[in-house]
Amino acid sequence: WYHVQKRGITIHLKRFLTSVAQTEPKCYTVEEAVESISFGRFHILLFVIMGSANIVEAMEIMLLAVVSPEIRCEWHLEDWQVALVSTMVFLGFMVCGVLCGYVADKYGRWKVVFGGFIWAAYFSLLTSFSPSYDWFIFLRCMVGCGVAATSQGFVLKTEFIPSKYRASLLPLASIFWMLGSMLIIILGMTVVPTMGWRWMIRFSIIPSIILIGLFMFIPESARFQVSAGNIQEALSTLNWIARMNGTTLPEGELREPEVTERGNAITLINPAFRRTSLLLWFVASFSYYGSVLSSSELLEKNLLCMTDADAEHQIKHNQEEALCYCIPFNMADYQTLLISCLGEVALIPLNIGMLNIFGRKPSLAILQLLSAFFFMLVNICTTMFGFTVLLFLLRSVVSMNFNVVYIYTAEVYPTSVRSIGMGFCTSFSRVGGMIAPFIAQVLMSKSVILALSPFAITCVICAVGVAFLPIETRGRALLVSIFTFPPTVLKTDFH
Repeated sequence: WYHVQKRGITIHLKRFLTSVAQTEPKCYTVEEAVESISFGRFHILLFVIMGSANIVEAMEIMLLAVVSPEIRCEWHLEDWQVALVSTMVFLGFMVCGVLCGYVADKYGRWKVVFGGFIWAAYFSLLTSFSPSYDWFIFLRCMVGCGVAATSQGFVLKTEFIPSKYRASLLPLASIFWMLGSMLIIILGMTVVPTMGWRWMIRFSIIPSIILIGLFMFIPESARFQVSAGNIQEALSTLNWIARMNGTTLPEGELREPEVTERGNAITLINPAFRRTSLLLWFVASFSYYGSVLSSSELLEKNLLCMTDADAEHQIKHNQEEALCYCIPFNMADYQTLLISCLGEVALIPLNIGMLNIFGRKPSLAILQLLSAFFFMLVNICTTMFGFTVLLFLLRSVVSMNFNVVYIYTAEVYPTSVRSIGMGFCTSFSRVGGMIAPFIAQVLMSKSVILALSPFAITCVICAVGVAFLPIETRGRALLVSIFTFPPTVLKTDFH
């Protein structure tokens, strides 16, 4: 009981507030509705369809590693020109990422993702008809724009998943990324030797076309609908999901305040988010694409220090010896790339366990230190089997790190800026992706240790920086806006 003494009259606040609460109708938020609906058939459908979007993204990114030897030979390219292909894709991603995030926060996640599928498929098809190198890099830049839009699907997926399932389900998206990577490598093995790289690209857009039809079964985010003031649409979406899962919504009325400032980029420089926006994503992208491109470059130019090298792998190649050296991947090289792709999912149980036991921040620090360790180990002399194992482990830890960064970012940003936050982060990360090719594909010819060291050093620096991140998101509800932080969260996470 709390007493307010005024003019000699004691007002019993507890009794008064209780009586007021009894007259107020029951209400619930989208967060409470999502938790009440829990996990069911809708989430399986969501996981499969939105996970398939990762197949498309992975194929477009991994295509660069597979097609590089072919275009190098066809157009007589130097190392920097091959590296520029990857850089132009990431440039398109970077420029369009923030724009797509802003549009997704203003007008909805679904429209942006759907448009991204169509855009990426269209320009990827045009790439296969490129008459010259200049046209090729321009069209790949346009593909990067489409991939930036489809990456908003991660936000859409996250906003439908109950908090206790996010740490388990979201890392499993790596399975689809692995399938996409393996599919493009298999196309390289089977199509390139017989029909050429142009037909490989044409076949690679088939999953995008299928996904355009399947995406019609996914609704707009109820969290976005509520933040935009469309309560009835959000209620209709939640009711449909509840019926599909065989559950019901909580008693009462769906009620949340409309968020008038959506897509406000100023929020991204808030001290709580600044390091997330800059530090984590740059290193995650730099290390991941560094591992992918380094592995293909080491195999293509036979730069590995191997103790059991055959006659073919004993021949070292560098740009100074010849203007153009046509060294297509052989079957053993494709097999090594395939096995390394399996590393992206092999340690998913460990990834899930770390997220649930240690939380997001400790997991990030551990994985970044492991990434640095394996980057340096790739430089040692070993057998081809030993290199395959090292590459497998390296791809495992950098992929796990990227998973945690995605999950942490989607959880830490409020709904009002979640899409533009993810868009900005993924865009800024492409700066790392733009730099990585010039280190992994140009500097690698000069010195393997010199090329691998920058990746290891940045991972160590990021591991130290993680300790200064102000927010731990394990078990925390997704916030509607920056102003909806509970007092306890504000006290522990910001001060």
